[in-house]
Amino acid sequence: MGFSFMTKSTGKTFLETLFNRRMLVCIFTGFSSGLPLYILIQQVPAWLRVEGIDLKVIGLFALIGFPYTWKFLWAPVMDRYAPAFLGRRRGWMLITQVALLALIGGLSLVKPAESLTLLMFLVGGIAFFSASQDIVLDAYRREILPDDELGVGNSYFINTYKIASLIPGSMALILADFLPWSQVNRIVALFMLVGIITTLICDEPETGNAPPLSLTDAVVKPFVDFFFRRDGVNKALAILLFMMLYKLGDNMATALETPFFIDMGYSLTEIGVVAKLTKLWAAVVGSIIGGILMIRLGINRGLWVFGFVQILSILGYAALASLEGQDSLQLWGNDINRLVPLGAAVTMEYIGVGLGQVALVAFMARLCNTRFTATQFALLSSLAAIPRTFANASTGFMIEWLGYFQFFMLCFLCAIPGMIMLWFVAPWNGDLDASGKIGNRVFEN
Repeated sequence: MGFSFMTKSTGKTFLETLFNRRMLVCIFTGFSSGLPLYILIQQVPAWLRVEGIDLKVIGLFALIGFPYTWKFLWAPVMDRYAPAFLGRRRGWMLITQVALLALIGGLSLVKPAESLTLLMFLVGGIAFFSASQDIVLDAYRREILPDDELGVGNSYFINTYKIASLIPGSMALILADFLPWSQVNRIVALFMLVGIITTLICDEPETGNAPPLSLTDAVVKPFVDFFFRRDGVNKALAILLFMMLYKLGDNMATALETPFFIDMGYSLTEIGVVAKLTKLWAAVVGSIIGGILMIRLGINRGLWVFGFVQILSILGYAALASLEGQDSLQLWGNDINRLVPLGAAVTMEYIGVGLGQVALVAFMARLCNTRFTATQFALLSSLAAIPRTFANASTGFMIEWLGYFQFFMLCFLCAIPGMIMLWFVAPWNGDLDASGKIGNRVFEN
């Protein structure tokens, strides 16, 4: 018997809102969504660096993340057509998850130094099916959650998305100190079973909304709605530019952080235990604090306050990089105290990352017309992923040219234009209602 979902909930207690079957689905699908992304941005770069692959080549692998930036192009297809099994949402969920299980497992057959081209195709396939899974999970989550559970449900999803990083970013690195990478890749692939099992035991949501009547409707109407709302085309274009710039600095700073830690002299076990665990919990704490503060601040002011924290946090990596080549790390000795600079820099950076992410996701959700959530959210999240794909692809060249310290200072400067855009897309008092209180102002649908 699968889980049953209501389209609207009333008369629930606070605990019933926080703990119910819908929340379990958000938790497990969040894990399934985050796992393949962190394989691409954490596990694969570390694997390639350990295998002796050049930093510039590792950086170029970020270009294979194209699907995350273009997923809005095929999101309408997943809205319009339903597989012949499990329903429109669950059918696509199962297809993407089984494909990811096979492709991640396929990494175990590759030796990077000998088969870099094959590895490129496997990683590209993982990126495509991961982005496709995100499309359908975003739509599914919106359809199973009543309005009063959207906040907590998305919070669970985001945090378990981050917790998934423990597998490729921590466990895999630790295992790689003791096992060959082929075995590590097979072990990591098995964690996709979490999403597959969740898909099989949950029911297709019953929203009462029919799919678009044609592919043309599925493609055209969401974009017409977004660009020709009451605020006009110019405001829409400004929002799209803002989506690309707001997290540019910290996306660049964290793009090749694992090779950075390796080059600073830390072992894979030290990185797996200290850096990866620290970054996870710092980001989770940052997002929780951000969610609580935004109740008081509102979305616009949250973007401003968290944006400043996000910029300043980059300086922690610059400070760690300043120790490079000066034997400064050795001054900490060979015991656990040597890990203090690493833990401090990662904590600072990822509290900023968590704060910025929760504000940006809330901003994107507010922008979406609920009639076109899947395609519009795919468009906005695709644009937010552009810096991670294109800017990250050039970071290896930048580091080779500038050195780590100068590179992180450049990241600091690159974060400023996004803050400037806030004047146009999210002014400080933009959340205030007529009474001067934080309101719930959204686009009119």
